[in-house]
Amino acid sequence: MSHKNRLVENISSLMVLQGANYVLPLITLPYLVRVLGPGKFGLLAFAQAFTQYFVILTDYGFNLTATRQIAIHRDDTKKVSEIFSVVMIIKFALMVVSFLLMAAIVLAVPMFHADWRVYFLTFLMVLGNVLFPVWFFQGMERMKYITVLNISAKFIAVVAIFVFVQKQSDYLIAAGIQSGGFVIAGLLGLFSLRRVAPLRSAFPSWRAIVETLREGWHVFISTGAISLYTSSNTFILGLVTNTVTVGYFSAADKLVRAVQGILTPVSQAIYPHINALARQSREAALTFITKSLKWLGLVSLMGSVLLFIAAEPLVMLVLGSQYAASIALLRWMAFLPFIIAMSNVFGMQTMLTFGMDRLVGRILLLAGLINLTIIVPLVCALGPAGAAISLLIPETFVVVACWYVLEKGHIHLLSARKRPSPTAV
Repeated sequence: MSHKNRLVENISSLMVLQGANYVLPLITLPYLVRVLGPGKFGLLAFAQAFTQYFVILTDYGFNLTATRQIAIHRDDTKKVSEIFSVVMIIKFALMVVSFLLMAAIVLAVPMFHADWRVYFLTFLMVLGNVLFPVWFFQGMERMKYITVLNISAKFIAVVAIFVFVQKQSDYLIAAGIQSGGFVIAGLLGLFSLRRVAPLRSAFPSWRAIVETLREGWHVFISTGAISLYTSSNTFILGLVTNTVTVGYFSAADKLVRAVQGILTPVSQAIYPHINALARQSREAALTFITKSLKWLGLVSLMGSVLLFIAAEPLVMLVLGSQYAASIALLRWMAFLPFIIAMSNVFGMQTMLTFGMDRLVGRILLLAGLINLTIIVPLVCALGPAGAAISLLIPETFVVVACWYVLEKGHIHLLSARKRPSPTAV
């Protein structure tokens, strides 16, 4: 299969997956927010935001670095097997550390201990994330497997929610079902590996493990920094206010993420393709990135404008009148899909491809620190609207900073000027 046909197949597969990710949550979201109410729905959102820190720790940036390595060596079975073994060993070790840390916090802190069962059930998300080698499928550019497996697991979870979650006191069941879906997808992913590549059993050397950890460090810092102004806002809002307020904020945020997620499959599919192009011709890769920027920018801007205009009817239709407080929050966050699409092209697709991992990490870390500095004062002054505003500021900073670095490096994605070959920084 040609690179072009494979890219089209990957984008098509991930568009189907994202369509399912868009439709299926929109089926269950109106049901869950009504059955559980803002308080219990907010508790689940708070627990998931807390668990997200451990998901990031176990990911360790491998969704980018391991994807890149698999994409480069996909024709070398021995090397691919070594990469797979190293990554999985590291991820399982980090999961054990994560569980011990989570258990210590939940059992020691009264605020967490009161709802300890929610946090232990939600931690199943971490297990599922470790089991599912999405980075492997992406690197091999075989996204159709991700599509089939994820849709199957999510469909099972959707049916289970309607069957078993009938009243507010069923919030623990809801937590178990949502997290269990990740585990099912992970197990299905592992069982499907040999359909993609003939992996060989291999126990890696300590040197390979250390080198893999070192390579992923800067991306890990980057993804960790991103959490300082994404999931951290939900978490900090819950610490400063209450679960009802978190429920209003999280409900609006899920609508924004649904729109933003429409473009996620395109970003996931083109990343390994751009890396493969860059090995052949940097100019060809930059030309492709420039075209991606134009189309991703246009589509995401249209989505953001529609989200802003339709905020009130959308909230009333999907969430119900008890979430009227989410309307203003949705309008504050409406332009996040456009801003994040731009930062994705500048940072992930361009800077990471051309070896600027450290600079990306510094920019994202600074953005996270900016958010940590402003979020508590904004929440204290404006309530959940402060959390929404504090999302916009660091996201905008990332776009501007990445654009500035690329311009200084003579990579002019927003202009037609001749581009010298970029050098890794």
